[in-house]
Amino acid sequence: MRFPDPLIPGRLIKRYKRFLADVELRDGDIVTAHCANPGSMMGLAEPGSQVWLSPARNPARKLRFSWEIASADGEPVGINTSLPNGIVADAIAAGAIPELTGYPDLKREVRYGKNSRIDILLSSAAEDSSPENAKRPCYVEVKNVTLKRGADLAEFPDSVTSRGAKHLEELGDAVEAGYRAVMFFLVQRSDCSRLGVAGDIDPNYEAAIQRALARGVETVCYDCKVTPEAVEINRALEINI
Repeated sequence: MRFPDPLIPGRLIKRYKRFLADVELRDGDIVTAHCANPGSMMGLAEPGSQVWLSPARNPARKLRFSWEIASADGEPVGINTSLPNGIVADAIAAGAIPELTGYPDLKREVRYGKNSRIDILLSSAAEDSSPENAKRPCYVEVKNVTLKRGADLAEFPDSVTSRGAKHLEELGDAVEAGYRAVMFFLVQRSDCSRLGVAGDIDPNYEAAIQRALARGVETVCYDCKVTPEAVEINRALEINI
């Protein structure tokens, strides 16, 4: 996914109220940017760190900038949680995710479960597949991963997420109903080789993913190359859960 406009570099002054961040631009102007990330952003919101903002295309929007990239020890990290669904959907459509190939029909934000929407629903269109060759519909839930606390290990979640545990339960229900279900972790950084669950941050999520795995839910994890020009799927990571 390429950014439609050049990103604007700056220095973070502070993040506050979860969705706001004050940033000093290179010309000395101080702006307030929208922060599209409800998590703790542990290790990514240090005052003085370099950040990149996207300019709003709508001149009527209250906040003229959105925070897109943070930096941690010089590593660019994508923090915008509204991007991963599109990044993963585009990669699947392009055949870049071997674990999820062979589905000619891709839909996003489809209602399922207990008043939920699945991020991506993959299926074999009836006109393209005979019944004996058709794959089971596949429900794909996408999670954005930014946390790194040691060595080469990315971790999820970075804060308590009851919603994330609910999604795992519903994916397990989908498997038991005869479908395929995948939890897709997208690591918006490229300095990790493994993914783990941060059970010390959210033990309920750790228990929920163990239950989901036992019910047949699959896990997939890829990292990204993050630059001020684009965020692109990069490589599969080892999953240690």
